[in-house]
Amino acid sequence: MSRHNITGSEAFDRRPFVYIRSVSSGGLRRRRARLALGFVLGVIVALAIVTVGLLMIFMPAPA
Repeated sequence: MSRHNITGSEAFDRRPFVYIRSVSSGGLRRRRARLALGFVLGVIVALAIVTVGLLMIFMPAPA
């Protein structure tokens, strides 16, 4: 059974039936900041692993 009760010209109206008065952009901003922070931390960890790998290959072994 349908919960919607659209009758007459409401079904063909071009504007939305539900008006959104205010939307907080804080959630999107936090999600984007968390994604950027994760990307930067991933780059730092990758560079550290590459650096340690190169040092292990090219540094002379202690005698």
